Amino acid sequence: MDLGIAGKWALVGGASKGLGWGCARALALEGVNVVMVARGAEVLNKAVDDLRVETGGKVQLIGVAVDITTEAGREAIWNVAGGPGKDYDIVVTNAGGPPPGDFRDWDREAWLKAIDGNMLTPIELIKATVDRMAARGFGRIVNITSSAVKAPIDVLGLSNGARSGLTGFVAGASRSAIAAKGVTINNLLPGKFDTDRIRSTLPAMAQKQGKTVEELRVIQQAQIPAGRYGNPQEFGAICAFLCSQHAAYMTGQNVLADGGSYAGTY
Repeated sequence: MDLGIAGKWALVGGASKGLGWGCARALALEGVNVVMVARGAEVLNKAVDDLRVETGGKVQLIGVAVDITTEAGREAIWNVAGGPGKDYDIVVTNAGGPPPGDFRDWDREAWLKAIDGNMLTPIELIKATVDRMAARGFGRIVNITSSAVKAPIDVLGLSNGARSGLTGFVAGASRSAIAAKGVTINNLLPGKFDTDRIRSTLPAMAQKQGKTVEELRVIQQAQIPAGRYGNPQEFGAICAFLCSQHAAYMTGQNVLADGGSYAGTY
């Protein structure tokens, strides 16, 4: 299927590995020029080089090693040489989730950091690009959030709270005047994917349950109806579809990719 987005420009956060990389890769393979953002320069540069080889140099790929949750980091993205400025057609917001733990141990600073990274930063990226998208008659914004928005995880309270705030914001913003101007805003909710994120949260969960990390991995995968963790490539494919011409009638949605783990009807 031709997604109809070849030649467009995308901004993808957390694009050096994991789910962000999966999204950047899927878009690039569809002919989209991608500005790939991540904090670590070495890993990011390798990801850009590898993807450049995979795409045969047919698209423009630009790596920007900055902290996108800071104002200075966002300014660097808008001003990067060879990029589109703020005239992105596609924005995939994605920042690393806050650490797991016990809510009794989190002070105000921990909460503010979580909200800044997982709620306010996506909103700033939307603010900077959405009206320009509307003026051109096309725009796709996909926020990578978490399945915990629908089924909260006790040790991920910081993430539960911050990402739920973003979800509420998107529910209103996506249905504003931009909806009639070809701009969609959707959230993509990953369940358990085999990435660094799950590897970082498993130890705390395993300790709480009195199990080893490997025992918990086996138990978790057995509890997923699909029988396994997801992989970044298939997650990226879903993201690319949401960014496509074919998803023009989908906006304000929370698209769950969790192998069937969420047992609710709605």
